[in-house]
Amino acid sequence: MTLAKRIIPCLDIKDGRTVKGINFKELRDAGDPVALAELYSKEGADELVFLDISATEENRKTLINLVSSVAEKINIPFTVGGGISSVQDVDALLQNGADKVSINSAVFKNPHLINDLAAKFGSQCVVVAIDAKCINGEWLVYLVGGKVPTKINLFTWAKEVEQRGAGEILFTSMDNDGTKNGFANDALASLSSTLKIPIIASGGAGNISHFVDVFQKGKADAAIAASVFHFKEIEIKTLKTELKNNNIATRL
Repeated sequence: MTLAKRIIPCLDIKDGRTVKGINFKELRDAGDPVALAELYSKEGADELVFLDISATEENRKTLINLVSSVAEKINIPFTVGGGISSVQDVDALLQNGADKVSINSAVFKNPHLINDLAAKFGSQCVVVAIDAKCINGEWLVYLVGGKVPTKINLFTWAKEVEQRGAGEILFTSMDNDGTKNGFANDALASLSSTLKIPIIASGGAGNISHFVDVFQKGKADAAIAASVFHFKEIEIKTLKTELKNNNIATRL
């Protein structure tokens, strides 16, 4: 049985608004997150991701009230990330309507947090987000919304994350982010062949053929996009129909 590939709009939140940038910079306003979430839920998105992109940098918690408002309007699985650094943070988000949490910098600094979260809430709740750039042929991990470089290899870190109990990995190629030139399919295919847990691809969606490629060449289990949905360049229903036409299983 082939598992259906998932299409996931991503709401990057800053100052309570949805924003979108290029290579993690040059942010522009993309609308009200609650209205967008409701729209995507109705249009057939499989899941929704909400990332409070400045929470870690500003050293504050995710916007719980906004999470709660979004959760009230949607009936699809809802992943929340940004500023999460403890079991208590995750508990609060799950109590306020999140189904899963996406954690990046905090688990890099304290990897055992993955074990703790998986033990308390189950692996299915724990999505580890990894932002990486290809530097001189090697994929290296970046932290704090892509602002802090590390010397850690993407694949080494991804393997550790899986072993510690993460249920999924959300991989964003910073080189591809916002460029609309397609996903980092070689890196995605390598991740997919290395790991047993699902890989969510992020960064680079510009047209429908990019989604076909990310599933066929990149072997991703799900694909995230932002601006192409926010600015109505691609309709989710049209995208799913085209995927089906390319023999890619999706929930229509």
